[in-house]
Amino acid sequence: MNPKYKRLLILFLILSILGLATKLVLMALKENIIYFYTPNELKKKYGNVKNIENKIRIGGLVLEDSVVINKNESIFEITDKKDNIKVFFKGQLPDLFREGQGIVAEGILKDNKLIANQVLAKHDENYMPPEVADALIKSGVWQGEKKK
Repeated sequence: MNPKYKRLLILFLILSILGLATKLVLMALKENIIYFYTPNELKKKYGNVKNIENKIRIGGLVLEDSVVINKNESIFEITDKKDNIKVFFKGQLPDLFREGQGIVAEGILKDNKLIANQVLAKHDENYMPPEVADALIKSGVWQGEKKK
């Protein structure tokens, strides 16, 4: 075999292996990515889709007068002041969870309701999860905290 063709064959094999490795890494990452949305972004992206099997995170403010806690089950709504989404959560809510609070809920969407397996609330009065703060500022609902 001609040395020129031998080099070409080796180069082709290396590029093929590199391409296959890249594809495998991207496939593995796709299964582990959890996307963040506000209720409005979720409705814009998916429209009337009722079920999303992949885990998602939805962030916003807990809607006033929407919290219903029955033993270890909670139902509440998250809003970005444009759209709302109902959240069902089994388990103990964080101590800092309250109405008007910025939170992030993680779970799957079934029948246009988020079945959450985790609820994250802010940890002091000056903190809001960065994703929630950015989304609320971008939508013009929240101006951000004034720096002292």
